[in-house]
Amino acid sequence: MPNHQIPATTTDAGIPVPSDGDSLTVGPDGPILLQDHYLIEQMANFNRERIPERQPHAKGGGAFGRFETTGDVSAYTRAAVFQPGTTTEALARFSTVAGERGSPDTWRDPRGFAIKLYTSEGNLDIVGNNVPIFFIRDPLKFQHFIRSQKRRLDNNLRDNNMQWDFWTLVPESAHMLSWLMGDRGIPKTWRHMNGYGSHTYSWINADGDIFWVKYHFITNQGIEFLTQAEADHLAGANGDVHQQDLFESIERGDHPSWTLKVQIMPFEEAKTYRFNPFDLTKVWPHADYPLIDVGTLTLDRNVSDYHTEMEQAAFEPNNHVPGTGLSPDKMLLARGFSYSDAHRARLGVNYRQIPVNKPKTQVHSYSKDGAMRMENAKDPVYAPNSYGGPQADPARAAEVRWAVDGEMTRAAYTLRAEDDDYGQARTLVREVLDEAARDRLVSNVVGHVLGGVREPVLSRVFEYWANIDPEIGKRIEEGVRSGQKD
Repeated sequence: MPNHQIPATTTDAGIPVPSDGDSLTVGPDGPILLQDHYLIEQMANFNRERIPERQPHAKGGGAFGRFETTGDVSAYTRAAVFQPGTTTEALARFSTVAGERGSPDTWRDPRGFAIKLYTSEGNLDIVGNNVPIFFIRDPLKFQHFIRSQKRRLDNNLRDNNMQWDFWTLVPESAHMLSWLMGDRGIPKTWRHMNGYGSHTYSWINADGDIFWVKYHFITNQGIEFLTQAEADHLAGANGDVHQQDLFESIERGDHPSWTLKVQIMPFEEAKTYRFNPFDLTKVWPHADYPLIDVGTLTLDRNVSDYHTEMEQAAFEPNNHVPGTGLSPDKMLLARGFSYSDAHRARLGVNYRQIPVNKPKTQVHSYSKDGAMRMENAKDPVYAPNSYGGPQADPARAAEVRWAVDGEMTRAAYTLRAEDDDYGQARTLVREVLDEAARDRLVSNVVGHVLGGVREPVLSRVFEYWANIDPEIGKRIEEGVRSGQKD
């Protein structure tokens, strides 16, 4: 008698199947029959299970939760999600940058920190990292940077010499390298790291005033890190340790949270600030623009199907709701295209109809057809029209008026007094890190350089760190020379 507590196996069309383990054959040992459509369905589906992995940020995981706005920032933005007392469903994904899907969680690498807020006005995505800056400030370098962190063509191995060759020829990377080679280059868990929007974004209030904003998600679990030795051990012992930690933490009811704080710069101040405030390799000093509390992000629900809810999750910096927007940051503007284009290539043109990406609001667009379309479109399918089709909101045009502000555009790309590559890196190394942290920084760099960096790149590495801080540079060179003798 069948067990009515257990559902019957079906084909993908919902048709019950006769067996979970035996193919349809001619006799017990005879050939398999072509009409065994369930066997064919299972084999064909298996051959097509994988979709292209992300390039970069392939290895990662995350969870669902909520964002609660507890502060009052209504003077700076009219976005419904950031009005006091608002609670919004959220999705977070954490990742490494350079590694493939099967790579260890504990490689020294920046961590992606991507948030999708399913707001009442559409999806708002904040797509950043666990550091507030990046290696480069111009998008034309991005593809080259990522290729330098991936694998060589000839031996298919990652190559430290290739990485340092790029970094030392791009001195704007100095600030980021000072973070990456320090303690925060390997967080203990995803729960014990901050997240940053990194870029400068824009907020627009109810009066139409524009402000520049930086997002800081400050971990409520505290900052904790792994030493290089601990990370190397875990890479071999448990390559999925960060994924496991997050999942098990939520399962036992220990829900991680982050406090969202922002820095706000008035619109006009960006034109005359002492360095380019849209430069992705720079931070805004908190003394100039202090942190303002906005609310709390809490993750309290694990994904139920990793493929549908995480591998197919598509984050894109151009998902901005009314009251939020982009800025003259060239890297940010390029990401507005590249992320969406990557999703179209990897998931299909209708990727926003996948449930994890689908907004909670009604969609009234003029998009139609295309592979994997799930939602029925409606006539009319063109604009303008005479038949009641959706109409654009001209008020939103005012939110991007900085794009046609000639003075703002010129100011964003005019050299200023502190638009240098090494100054903020020098401040980080000398004034932010304590002596023990500087010792670990030196040790991390020496170990990385000894992992295959050779001339002429090697001499540039010493010069690179000497430009950041002569004492640190001297210690790194001495450590490498000593290691070479050993």
